[in-house]
Amino acid sequence: MVTWAIIGLNILVFLYEITLRPSALGRFTLAFGMVPANLHLSNPIALLNNPWPLLTLVTSMFIHGGWFHILSNMWVFFIFGDNVEDRLGSGRFLIFYMVSGVVANVLQALVFPTSRIPAIGASGAIAGVLGAYFLFFPTARVVTLIPILFIPWIVNIPAIFYLGFWFISQIYSGLFSLGAVGASAGGVAWWAHIGGFIFGVLFARIGVPRRSIYAPRYPDDNIPGSNTLPW
Repeated sequence: MVTWAIIGLNILVFLYEITLRPSALGRFTLAFGMVPANLHLSNPIALLNNPWPLLTLVTSMFIHGGWFHILSNMWVFFIFGDNVEDRLGSGRFLIFYMVSGVVANVLQALVFPTSRIPAIGASGAIAGVLGAYFLFFPTARVVTLIPILFIPWIVNIPAIFYLGFWFISQIYSGLFSLGAVGASAGGVAWWAHIGGFIFGVLFARIGVPRRSIYAPRYPDDNIPGSNTLPW
């Protein structure tokens, strides 16, 4: 499946990253991460002389900044990706995933056009998958671990509420991040998450035949299964 192939590719790239010395890793991240300032959004003609920054809209999706970064991203993708792939089909899912990541990166660059901090990670593309899941499987139950007063509580939450709360939290953090300016702005790609999620919802709403949006993949598959996530 495409979901497993994408997870495998991300892991392979990360395994390569951890073999690099800090200085080499820094150069690798600057070369393949998406640096908004390098896109020259105010003067796109400059990209004719050096189109490489456009390619980083894709390459940045496969670079991660540490163990927690890649494990959290791949876990969420593993939970939600296969159901969306089943609904779309492998070929269309691959295109959808890649375009989601590009759209997410573009929005991040538009919000922080002068930032020189490389945006890396699969979270923008994964946010697109979450947006599609939000529309495809709103009543699916997400088994969620919520710490209340340091006591873990396990609850079943409909995906529409879980993902809705997640999206609102990204908007809140994204608006708060607008206070940062200059080359150091945009440290966390909140707007990539927002852009990816919105694109995923729009694609699922407009790009998929209406009769198949809520239709189960299999005759007895009314719910795509319980998913387990930490809050």
